[in-house]
Amino acid sequence: MTIPLDPKCNPSDPDARELGKLGYVQELFRTMGGFSNFAISFSIISILTGAVTLFGYGFEMGGPLQMTLGWPIVACFSLVVALGMAELSSAFPTSGAMYHWAAALGGKGWGWSAACFNLVALITALAGIDYGCALFLGPLLGVTSSTSHLLWLYAAVLFSHALINHFGIRWVAFLNDASVTIHLAGVIVVVGALTLFAPHQPAHFVWQAINSNGRPYGWAFILGLLQAQWTFTGFDGSAHVAEETHDPRRRVPWGIVLSVGVSAVAGYLLLLALVLAIRDVNQALHSVDSAGQPVPAVIAILSHALGDRAGVALSAIATLAMWFCGLSCVTSCSRAIYAFARDNGLPLSSLWKRVSSRHGTPDAAIWSTVLLAFGALIYSGAYSVVTSISVVTFYISYLIPIYLGTRTPGWQKDAVWHLSKYSRLVGYVGLLWGLFIFVVLILPPNELAGKTLAALLLVLWLLYFARARYQYDGPAWAKAYLDRVKSAQTKVATTVDSSHTLRDI
Repeated sequence: MTIPLDPKCNPSDPDARELGKLGYVQELFRTMGGFSNFAISFSIISILTGAVTLFGYGFEMGGPLQMTLGWPIVACFSLVVALGMAELSSAFPTSGAMYHWAAALGGKGWGWSAACFNLVALITALAGIDYGCALFLGPLLGVTSSTSHLLWLYAAVLFSHALINHFGIRWVAFLNDASVTIHLAGVIVVVGALTLFAPHQPAHFVWQAINSNGRPYGWAFILGLLQAQWTFTGFDGSAHVAEETHDPRRRVPWGIVLSVGVSAVAGYLLLLALVLAIRDVNQALHSVDSAGQPVPAVIAILSHALGDRAGVALSAIATLAMWFCGLSCVTSCSRAIYAFARDNGLPLSSLWKRVSSRHGTPDAAIWSTVLLAFGALIYSGAYSVVTSISVVTFYISYLIPIYLGTRTPGWQKDAVWHLSKYSRLVGYVGLLWGLFIFVVLILPPNELAGKTLAALLLVLWLLYFARARYQYDGPAWAKAYLDRVKSAQTKVATTVDSSHTLRDI
């Protein structure tokens, strides 16, 4: 079954024709190349955000061993999940990403659920990223770390991201390209400065199992994986801008996979350098500023190892990287809202799917993203809680289409970038890892994340049966695609039954 080409699409643009076959007109400006697509996921992963802002949390849970073993363990399994998502993004190159993948492989209910979880994940991720940026920005500006001052800084950071996203994807693409340079150069500068000028712990220090939180070490180590897992989320950003990327069937999958791979290597070097530069564990974890407010562990380490001025300069690099990370996250979330609203999946969908005729951006979706992120942080009230909620909901939205892909044969033939015979194995390993992370991150001390998730499930269940089940039909192309897959499966089953009958005779 084929879907008629959207009559508004540009027949001379092959990417627009591909999109037209799915029933969508090219509304967003398609200006991103392969590097810019990679840059948006790399910026959202942001090793100078997740690895830095939660360094103290991870170190308190597992000490140096947490960084030495925890990071590569999480990086390897995150890469497996990324491989599964990359193949799906090649088969379905739309801004809807997991929402469209799930709808095409499982139906409108699955698609609606994946979209809702992904939106919660992106909004809470943005809250964690930009609040972390405010935490680092405060000391640089001489602002005290009081709650009210931090909230004002947090609001200002969110506003700056919305403003730039509003004025066009070209600005975002340019800044994301610059973000890659800032991140990699920042890591090189920090690692180089710590290696050359800071006093070092002996090499065997990286294998020490320090536990300063009172829990059994094994359990504390597992809880500490949140630091790395929070970092390795958001690589779906490359898929969310598929409709703004040239040749998305090839470039989007590489953007997803390379963003995880490059982040894994660069982040590991950064963590080891920071660990070896710790002069006093208690001082690193429990430093306070002149007002008696806690100082982030990485700022304390840099200041003690290199002096206050060097610590401030390197902290500024990390803060800038966090700002870039939040900018990319607003882009990703607003495109997810736009794609979902385009199929009437949200209340007031006509507003959220609106695209600025002048700037080619979903302006209403952009501003609603930052407002929701501000509210999410106010609700949770704790940085580790909002990051836990983000990781859990990210992985639910990632694993829904991966699960559906393992049980639905044939879709891989539409993928230009594919895993061949390893597709299903990669899917199963990713599912097991996701289940493990899900269980870990809703147990104490993250029970608020579990309670919030339970409340979210109840709200989504009520919304689906009260509204979406009757008013939401899902993407038209996805329904046609699913019908075609089911038809093919029926033919195969009929052929197999016929062969058995003939053999029996």
